[in-house]
Amino acid sequence: MFDDFFIRALIAGIGIALVTGPLGCFIIWRRLSFFGDTLSHSALLGVTIAFFFELNIAFSVFLISSAIALILLKLQKTTKLPGDALLGLLAHSSLAVGLVVIGFLTTIRFDIMGLLFGDILAVNEIDLLIIWIGGALILLILKYIWKPLFASTVNHELAEAEGMNPDKVNAIFTVLLAAIIAISIKIVGLLLITGMLIMPAAMARNISNNPTQMVKLSIIGGLLSVIIGLFSSLEINTPSGPSIITAALVLFCLTLIKIKNYSELKK
Repeated sequence: MFDDFFIRALIAGIGIALVTGPLGCFIIWRRLSFFGDTLSHSALLGVTIAFFFELNIAFSVFLISSAIALILLKLQKTTKLPGDALLGLLAHSSLAVGLVVIGFLTTIRFDIMGLLFGDILAVNEIDLLIIWIGGALILLILKYIWKPLFASTVNHELAEAEGMNPDKVNAIFTVLLAAIIAISIKIVGLLLITGMLIMPAAMARNISNNPTQMVKLSIIGGLLSVIIGLFSSLEINTPSGPSIITAALVLFCLTLIKIKNYSELKK
């Protein structure tokens, strides 16, 4: 039998994989990979503020990441800077401010490695509630905005002409990304959460024929990454968060092999 901490880690990882799959597909479709990195960098500021004011870490990360996301949307409309420049500016600014705040926390000790790379084996019952309740809310909201969000992804102008209010939907989507980062921070950490969002979706993109199939396969890929990563971590004593991302990388590489074989058969 497995220990309780491993069962909790498995349940937490499954909960995260169910949510990162659909969100990751939209990140791939909308080419927002660097945007995910920006939000994960801003999460460090959220964590330090949580320690400074003795707040819940997930709540603080959500507030800060949401604020950074909405600031980005505002700057895109009010400045002439290209999107990648704004993303770099916000990512490094929030990271720098977070590190400065850490300098003031001389009396508080926290696990910086766990923060950066996650510690899924330390998940407790409260974390599980946050992950599953928060994840369910994210999926419900995503289902509600799915049609206008997908339409604006395909053609922003057409969605606007159809009265779908794509700007509002885009803002909601960025807040959902901030939310998943907030509830995932303890699982895979600040540096790896973008990988959990992108890799299963990228794997699914290689072997899917339509958007619905891609979403389903990305969820399956995320679940397999969590299960394989955790069991391999237990077996060979490697860090759990990086093991999950490594498992996702292996699955992605396997889809590349399938694509290559399929191309050769067509010839």
